[in-house]
Amino acid sequence: MIKNIIYQQYEERNGLLNHAYIKRIDVSVKAEYLSTGLIKLITGPRRAGKSVLSLQMLKDENFAYLNFDDDLLLKHFDENAVIQSLNEIYPGYSYLFLDEIQNLPDWELWVNKLYRRGVNLIVTGSNARLLSREIATSLTGRYVQIEVFPFSFAEVLRFHKVSLPGQSAITPQKMGIILSHLNTYLLNGGFPEIVLNPSIAKNYLSALFDSVLLKDIMRRFRIRQSQQLYDLSNYLLANYTNPYSYNQLKTDLNFNSVATVQKFVGYLSEPYLFLNLTRYAAKIKTQQKSPKKSYIIDNGFIKARSFEISPNYGRLLENVVFTELLRRHYKPGLDLFYFRTRNDREIDFICRKGHIVEQMIQVCYDVTNPKTLKREIAALVEASYELACNNLLLITWDKEEVIEKNKRNIQLLPACKWLCEET
Repeated sequence: MIKNIIYQQYEERNGLLNHAYIKRIDVSVKAEYLSTGLIKLITGPRRAGKSVLSLQMLKDENFAYLNFDDDLLLKHFDENAVIQSLNEIYPGYSYLFLDEIQNLPDWELWVNKLYRRGVNLIVTGSNARLLSREIATSLTGRYVQIEVFPFSFAEVLRFHKVSLPGQSAITPQKMGIILSHLNTYLLNGGFPEIVLNPSIAKNYLSALFDSVLLKDIMRRFRIRQSQQLYDLSNYLLANYTNPYSYNQLKTDLNFNSVATVQKFVGYLSEPYLFLNLTRYAAKIKTQQKSPKKSYIIDNGFIKARSFEISPNYGRLLENVVFTELLRRHYKPGLDLFYFRTRNDREIDFICRKGHIVEQMIQVCYDVTNPKTLKREIAALVEASYELACNNLLLITWDKEEVIEKNKRNIQLLPACKWLCEET
């Protein structure tokens, strides 16, 4: 039985290798990862391209393949039979690719055993906290982690064969084309399937959202209060980028306890669906007690599932900036925060390096109104003195200039340029 399942997956693997994919990994990076004997752990949301990146890494290599999104493989999994069948179907394989490993109970014990036997492993998973917790206990020092997110805006432009802002002089016509793509990106997001087929966005992303709730949360954690989880996910989706407190959620959604709310919010963050941003403060206790801000991993979910009558471009742009900061390896709660000044002015993003605040980022879609611009500049200047940071950035839709205020320089930069910066 196991041999038949693995052979079917062998044919599936060969079919996947024949597809044309958008390039997501450089040759030099690929060689660097493959050369190490450490476990290559590739994490990220469902359908963001983890498997594709793994296949691009392994193309032209002799590798074996197991897909743990296959219920038959999980149902009939037997360690010895699997190893025997792999060696029959993939004689002399150099790498073993384990896809969506979090679905296998006690996966880390088996992976550890394979690693000790010298198997060169590429492992993907869609569950952030579970993977990191299990790795911390069982695989410490034995892996290198790669996070894969939906396409960045720079990747979308490359797919459409549009040169990036900054690579050449931008004519008004070219800027119009770039901004048109950015407008679509704000609404549809960057999941690869949607970049390829924009017309299916709403149906595809709505089904994907439900699949994450059902497969990665309800089934995994055996949640009985399914309606409460749906209510919470819909609430966070409607209120993305807005602050919330656990007590507020408990009251608004009729949860029995704050502890249950905290637990459910945690569940929603594990499969990279919603991510929370804490308020920056000198004391950890103050950070923990302050309201959190919720963001969603891809803007397309907002269009597919939210009840907004018309798009809120300011909030959509802020969400895109947040996800881009994740791609640039900032970790919420560790070196990425939001901030409120003593006068209660909010800064969208505080980026830290060690103990130093290295940059403050404010996001404002439309600064044509002088009052709006004055408000955003005042917040940055006030915060810059409180946190001793001179690197002040205001990301806008299309405005570019440097404004000097109270001996501080504030750079205004169009979102399309910031999103395409080389980091």
